[in-house]
Amino acid sequence: MDVRIGVTQTPREISIELADDLDRSALKKQIEAALTGAVEVLWLTDKKGRDIAVSAAKIAFVELGASDGERRIGFGG
Repeated sequence: MDVRIGVTQTPREISIELADDLDRSALKKQIEAALTGAVEVLWLTDKKGRDIAVSAAKIAFVELGASDGERRIGFGG
């Protein structure tokens, strides 16, 4: 699963590739906790096992994408 996080006061986004078998609803709850101020830091672990911390106060948006197997390439439907 791909995650893009927009950070305030910076033009770049953080792109993280998470494990495909990650529970999407649990991830959404974790993100919601960060956006509502329940936690100060959003911690995510990428596919390679690296831990990434993002200050919850600096998160502008979070986009959850599909896993690699669900991506479509080309012009057809």
